[in-house]
Amino acid sequence: MKDALITTATEQDITSLNTLVNSAYRGDNSRKGWTTEADLLDGIRVDENALRVMLRDPAVTILKYEQEGHLLGCVYLEKKDIEAEPTIARQKSLYLGMLTVAPESQANGIGRTLLGAAEQRAVAWQCRAIVMTVITARHELIAWYQRRGYEPTGETKPFPDDSRFGIPKQPLSFIVLKKEVSLLTSAAVN
Repeated sequence: MKDALITTATEQDITSLNTLVNSAYRGDNSRKGWTTEADLLDGIRVDENALRVMLRDPAVTILKYEQEGHLLGCVYLEKKDIEAEPTIARQKSLYLGMLTVAPESQANGIGRTLLGAAEQRAVAWQCRAIVMTVITARHELIAWYQRRGYEPTGETKPFPDDSRFGIPKQPLSFIVLKKEVSLLTSAAVN
């Protein structure tokens, strides 16, 4: 990746992040890539106000991937406390969402690079696991994450009944995927 740079997004990036995310997930432009949700949802994926709220949350980081001054990808990371066994103290997990690559740049390793940067953050932040939700109908995307060590937890969640997240064209739900951070640290040691 020539001159590729992964940095933390700021409020100055809101407009370009909004354009990137919506172009990769919704509408005709998203069909240029393999991560489109255009057949599943109408509406937008995110708006500038939602991005502003995200970036102002101290538990949230959005990493952006730029190459030669062009924003080509991003990923949303949120530190969360999770309930562990009743006898174990609360543990930190990292929620990963909105992994986005510009449709014209997909299948060039950018998503994998951003996922790796997210995993490095999880280790640095001493998180126990990385957790994400993926629409159950996104079989290719679920398989992509599974090839990278993310496994279904058996948990599902309903798709929000809120047009801010899109307007479903069919009944939708989420599958929860998880990767233990200990797998990341042991892989780095070996």
